[in-house]
Amino acid sequence: MSVLLFTIIVLLGAFLAGLLGSLTGLGGGVIIIPLLTLALGVDIHYAIGASIVSVIATSSGSAAAYVKEGITNIRIGMFLEIATTIGAICGAIVAVYLNANYIAILFGCILIFSAIMTLKKKVDHTTLDDTDKWARFFKLNGSYPDRGEDHPYAVKHIPGGFFMMLFAGTLSGLLGIGSGALKVIAMDNIMRLPFKVSTTTSNFMMGVTAAASAVVYLHRGQIDPGIAMPVCIGVLTGATVGSKVLLKTKTDKLKIVFAVVVAFLALQMIYKGISGL
Repeated sequence: MSVLLFTIIVLLGAFLAGLLGSLTGLGGGVIIIPLLTLALGVDIHYAIGASIVSVIATSSGSAAAYVKEGITNIRIGMFLEIATTIGAICGAIVAVYLNANYIAILFGCILIFSAIMTLKKKVDHTTLDDTDKWARFFKLNGSYPDRGEDHPYAVKHIPGGFFMMLFAGTLSGLLGIGSGALKVIAMDNIMRLPFKVSTTTSNFMMGVTAAASAVVYLHRGQIDPGIAMPVCIGVLTGATVGSKVLLKTKTDKLKIVFAVVVAFLALQMIYKGISGL
């Protein structure tokens, strides 16, 4: 395969990944890594390195808009980034010593979990009852604007959310994905943040988490510009288009289709990992 053909395939695949990832909330990495490893035969470590770069780009682009609108809770994001950054660096370092086949199996399992979380109905938590003492100490309670009104909310179970973020950051550094499903568990299910706040704050955090692990992959020479550049451009363009389409599209049926595709890719990754052992 020529370099030009490889670049075009990666660019188009990354665009589709960014588009679908934006519409479903899973992010482009869940499609990019199987595309590069299963279809194009790229080493999984280089695929992860390229995916990490795309996570930084897409997070930086969309996070700015959410911060400007005042939905993102920056204090919670920066506090939890302590956990995710430590986890991301540890995950990236562990990836050096972990067999690529084990990484493929783990990645497949996380994909299946992410697909299930995508189909799960989101419950919007907006309450001022029983706020956590740590939330009061770090001043993490806040409010977000919606239809011209401010909606205050209280944050709960800070230690549980912090440790879940440590685990999410480790998987982000190890697998090159945003670990959005785990971050939603931490902020939505454990810390009981409103859905809009947990989603936008998670997006704000992903870029910082990915940047921490990217340093390790860059130092090891596992970020190839020839792969990372078309992936980054494609995912960023697809995510931009997806954010505009999202306003006019009902995504319930799309999420079901996408979850089935992701589950299929997950099984392929697991099979590849097991057969290579």
